[in-house]
Amino acid sequence: MPVMQPDPAGVPGAGVWESLRVRRSAAGCPPPGGPSAGPAGLCLVCAGPVRTGYLRCFQCDLHAQSAPGLLADVVAAAAYAVKGGPLARDLWLYKSGRKGSEPAAARVLSLLLLCLHERGPALWRAAGMDQPSAVCVVPSGRGRPGPHPLRALAAPYLARPWLSLRPRPGGDPWARSLDPTRFQATGLPPGATVLLLDDTWVSGASAQSAAVALKLAGAAAVAVVVVGRHLPAIPPPRSLPTIPPPVTAAGMPARALGQ
Repeated sequence: MPVMQPDPAGVPGAGVWESLRVRRSAAGCPPPGGPSAGPAGLCLVCAGPVRTGYLRCFQCDLHAQSAPGLLADVVAAAAYAVKGGPLARDLWLYKSGRKGSEPAAARVLSLLLLCLHERGPALWRAAGMDQPSAVCVVPSGRGRPGPHPLRALAAPYLARPWLSLRPRPGGDPWARSLDPTRFQATGLPPGATVLLLDDTWVSGASAQSAAVALKLAGAAAVAVVVVGRHLPAIPPPRSLPTIPPPVTAAGMPARALGQ
């Protein structure tokens, strides 16, 4: 997971990954690296900055209090998206339909596929699953018709069934707080283990609301992977690596990362 198909140039296997790494470098996003788990100054859930002495950021701690036992089992971001930076621009542009959206979409897809390829096994272990049995995407907050742009990009490369996740009628599509009733999940087989994709993480409320909906619908485990973990345009703490560290949870219960 994922199962890669030959790229448009027909280059199979290792050649695909090398071509994607070149695209990632061109986008200014270095490959995963950094400490193995829990570096000082980073939230154990979303890898955002935290105050000294705290394990979670304010939003993730609030989520843990609001929906204990129902949050994602693990959360990982492919890269940091600093406000005004190239990745933040790509994440807006790729689904805008404007000039430059296609190259932006290629860079977004490259980051996602490389994250799954290089860090997937550690993510599945941290989530307590062998591999995801299904894939889902967090619905768009703007009620965009048709498939989510991220699903349209990733579906040809992920050899798993896709689940349906829809906003409930009457909900607030711009909500910034966790809402267990915000989404409705259908079609989950018993004991499903779900890879939940999103393009951005700001507060995490949308992704965690989606994870709660999947758990309430019967999902046994949920692993959230986002392309860009947004950060404000201020100098990050010195301890903050260039992109979120890989998830290995050394010396820590795996499920503590998502709860």
